[in-house]
Order: sequence, then C-alpha cells, then structure tokens
Amino acid sequence: MFELLAQDTRSKARCGRLATAHGVIETPAFIPVGTQGTVKAVTPRELRELKAQIILGNTYHLFVRPGIDVIQHFGGLHKFMNWDGPILTDSGGYQIFSLAKLRKITEEGVHFQNHVDGTPAFISPEIAMEIQAALGSNIAMVLDECAPYPCDYEYAARSAEMTARWAARCKRAVEAGVSPANSRDADDTAAATSRHLVFGIVQGATFDDLRQQNAQAIVGLDFDGYAIGGVSVGEPEEEMMRAVESSEPFLPKEKPRYAMGLGTPPQLLEMIARGMDMFDCVLPTRLARNGTEESDRRKLHLSRLPGIHAWLHPASHQSRGDSRTTLDHYAQSTFLSRSNEAITDCNWEWRLPRISKNIRIRIQNARFRSRVGTSRRDVETAQRTVPTTAE
Repeated sequence: MFELLAQDTRSKARCGRLATAHGVIETPAFIPVGTQGTVKAVTPRELRELKAQIILGNTYHLFVRPGIDVIQHFGGLHKFMNWDGPILTDSGGYQIFSLAKLRKITEEGVHFQNHVDGTPAFISPEIAMEIQAALGSNIAMVLDECAPYPCDYEYAARSAEMTARWAARCKRAVEAGVSPANSRDADDTAAATSRHLVFGIVQGATFDDLRQQNAQAIVGLDFDGYAIGGVSVGEPEEEMMRAVESSEPFLPKEKPRYAMGLGTPPQLLEMIARGMDMFDCVLPTRLARNGTEESDRRKLHLSRLPGIHAWLHPASHQSRGDSRTTLDHYAQSTFLSRSNEAITDCNWEWRLPRISKNIRIRIQNARFRSRVGTSRRDVETAQRTVPTTAE
C-alpha cells in the first residue's frame, strides 16, 4: 500500500508512494479541495493538466447537498465529478463542529442542523463510514471531534478520548463490511475497488501529553494511515507546529501521514520537514476568488491594481460615456468571475504541484533544506527544477 522511497538524513522529510485502486500518489502530495464534488473554478481536465494526483471530497457538504442518493444514482463520486484519480473524503466532523447551526455531541454521535436550511440530521461513526462507502472514495477518514481553540485541558482530554472511541467504532464498522464494494448503486466503483483505505485522526488540541496519548491510542487500532487533526483552527502557528511535533514520533514510519487543513507553501515545507506526507488546503482557489495570484516571488492582489478597469473594459465602454467610477465598479464586480479560473490555474501550476514534485526530487537527492523556520527564499528554492532522473 505505502512504500517509503527515501528519507532525508538531516530532517524527518521523506518521499514515498501510496497505492490506491484509482492510482498511485507520489508523496509529499498536496490535495486540492473539491468541497461539493468540484474544485472551484477548475475542471477535472484542468486538474489533470495541472498534475493534481488526488482530490478531497467533503462528506458533510456532499451529504447536505446534492445528497448521497443523487451521487449514488450517478454511480459514485468518481463518476459524479468525472474524476478517474484517487479521492479522499473527510468524515464531515470538522464541518459539523464549525458550520452547523445547532449541534449536540453525545457518545452516540452528533445531532445537528445543517447550515443550508436547518434540517435536523444525525451522524455517528458508523454512518460516517457508510456515507463515505456510498461515495466510493479511495481514502476515508474516521469521525472525530475537532476541539476548538482555545479550550481547557479537561475539555480537550474528554474530546480526545471520545475521538479514540469513535475511531474504534469506525474500524469495527469497516471490518463488518461497510465498504464501497457493499454500497448500493456503485457497481463500477465496486469492480474497481477491493476496499478503501481508512485513516485514523489524532486529536488533543494544543496539549502535548494529550497529543501523545491520543496518537498511541489511534495507532493501536491499526489504520491504513494517520492524520493529525485539530490544527489550523485559530491557534498561533508555533502551536500548530508543536501539535505535529508532539504526535509524529508515535506514528509508524511505514504508513502515510496526513496534516489536515494545512497548505500555504511555507507551511508545506515546515510540515514535510516534520515528517508529514499529505496536505490539503482551500487557499489556491480561495485566493483566486478574491483576485490574488501567487507568483514565485510575491503575492499579487490583482483586483487592487490601479487601472484594472481600463485593462478589462477598454475604449468600447469609455466611448459610450461611462464614467471612471462606473467602470471601476463594473470591473470590481466582474473581475473575479472572469479571472478566477486563470488565477487558480496560476496558483496551482506555479506553486503547489511544482513545490511538491521538486521537494520529492530534493529528498531523493539529499538536497532538501531541513532548517526549521521556512522563509520565502526556501519556498522559491523548492520551486526551482532540480536536474535529475529520479522522477
């Protein structure tokens, strides 16, 4: 399943290969987020052209809209979104705890009202695995509770203990036969998938001992891979890094590690140096939707450029007597919709896949910069192509 190919001698950075029924993922790998079955402003064809290896589907959002029955009707999430590569689905836990209008967390699961129309719903560990099986994903995540920041020690301890109990229930559900091969209306997915991989999630908020204890408990359940959750939820970046450092020594080296919700280019390098293999983040498309382009050397806020109205709407508008104010307003209201796709492509093509690929090459050639405290110069270095035949 997971093959470790190279390990940096000066840090915990590593590169490997994770095999799934829909293809092989070369790690370190960045995962674009397809919240509701689509990566915003990027088509599946463009994702393939941009060398995306795997995408993330959001279980909570797909469960709320369009609904699991709709996706099953089309033969699973791969067919629904016209993507033939690997798909990772989260359990929906983070969205339930952050987006649901009302929620009640019990040992059985979570009662909540969805954020769209307030309809009551319930998700348990077993239901979370059933939903992901129905979607036909290649990597499924266990249901966990994402503790807020800040929270007190007692709350974090109770939350981490319940996350471990929920993980055990998810494991039992999968062993009892909840898998894509047994989900209805997904025959093609069943034919292509012997079983999906299941990743456990380590919680513990910002407390080192809770992170260590929870990591040991989750690893004891023997999942296919392990994620570090509950990071990037408002805590300072040093706390984020410490949460990873507290958990990583207890994760088995022969299995993939996934840092959930992380993915600015500097964070990517920091996480790789700390032994992480996979990452996801909404930033490439979110930045694009707000008119921000990531280049090799700077972040460019295109929608704030002076004279953008003239570039978008030249003489044809001015000849009709439109005022500069009118043109500026029109430019601001239409700029993002017209440029979103192009900026997203730029953010993707020139940043994350290129960084990930060149980091893999550098690790294989013992040239990875292992200094903790990544600077913009480190990011630029990671983007430069390294002549090699290793990849």
